[in-house]
Amino acid sequence: MKRHARTTLTAATAVALTAALAAPALAAVPGKAHGGHDATRQAVRAAVADGVPGVTVTVRRGHGTWAATAGVGDPATGKPRSTGDHYRVASITKTFVATVVLQLEAEGKLSLDDTVEEWLPGVVRGNGHDGRRITLRRLLNHTSGIFDYLRDPGFQQKYMTADGFMQHRFDQADPEDLLAIAMANEPSSDPGGSFTYSNTNYVLAALVIEKATGNGYGEEIDRRIIDPLHLTSTSVPTTRVTLPRPSSRAHSKLARTDTGPTYDVTELNPRLAYGSGQMVSSSADLTRFYSALLRGRLLPPRQLKKMKTTVPSSRATSRYGLGLVDRKLSCGVHVWGHDGGITGSNSDAVTTGDGRHSLAVNFNGDWSGSTEAVVEAEFCGP
Repeated sequence: MKRHARTTLTAATAVALTAALAAPALAAVPGKAHGGHDATRQAVRAAVADGVPGVTVTVRRGHGTWAATAGVGDPATGKPRSTGDHYRVASITKTFVATVVLQLEAEGKLSLDDTVEEWLPGVVRGNGHDGRRITLRRLLNHTSGIFDYLRDPGFQQKYMTADGFMQHRFDQADPEDLLAIAMANEPSSDPGGSFTYSNTNYVLAALVIEKATGNGYGEEIDRRIIDPLHLTSTSVPTTRVTLPRPSSRAHSKLARTDTGPTYDVTELNPRLAYGSGQMVSSSADLTRFYSALLRGRLLPPRQLKKMKTTVPSSRATSRYGLGLVDRKLSCGVHVWGHDGGITGSNSDAVTTGDGRHSLAVNFNGDWSGSTEAVVEAEFCGP
């Protein structure tokens, strides 16, 4: 297997990045409506000034769109970000997975009250885990209590530290491997208890889709969502380690700090996230997806209502539905969507309840800046 040696920013790269931070470039798409987005422009500039290499954002409102970029897509060359950039959307994948599960329920192929044991016999067992007590609904709203494999110390050492990531970034992992890590730990809570975010839930949800349909979960997302909505920049890659063009380089400190060396982490095997965060998309596609979802184009009213039935989450200002977050902004506006973070990339995609005002934003660095600040700026203004 090909290995990439650890790389840090060279002096020339640092100069290019410093120049970008000192005078952040902001480019809007020619011919697009861009009135009324001054606060959003300022928030994007602020993110770059705070240390994010580059930002791409798209807003869809009514029949018009506005898109802009700031900073650089590749600090080594100074190449700017593109409004058409493909990027890893991480946990935004969860909304796609939950949508397919709810479509299957609408078709009578499963019920949210089915247990995990019924669909995946013997899979959720060990150290107090019991799939007979966990429903599909509890997977989707993170009240299953199943341990999050990302919290396992061994997994973190192997994939979330500089030495570990650079050595193992292209490793092949199957869903069964991720589930084995989760089952080797004790549950975080009892099934049906309080909200505890767990990526393991959506690895399982993807496997349920596969069991119910006989197809890969990515094939079902393609057939049911990507193709009907013409999301031409959206995909569920299997083991492809590179991003489609256009795209920017992704960067990380690979540490719990905003100082120290910066690593180019663009190439990685996305299968390590599976149904919890494997997808690639663009800001334009994400605004189209969430707008269509909230407008009822993907789910019947009964299933959309279930998706929007929320439980208290770990954040005071948001509640979690079925793969969909209801966020109350500072000005009282509610937006629905999901955020996503993966090594080298932070994203956020939201829309109003009527689907008429949507935003998607991506940072190609994971150690600074706030996507929430960009959302607040767009929907609440100065």
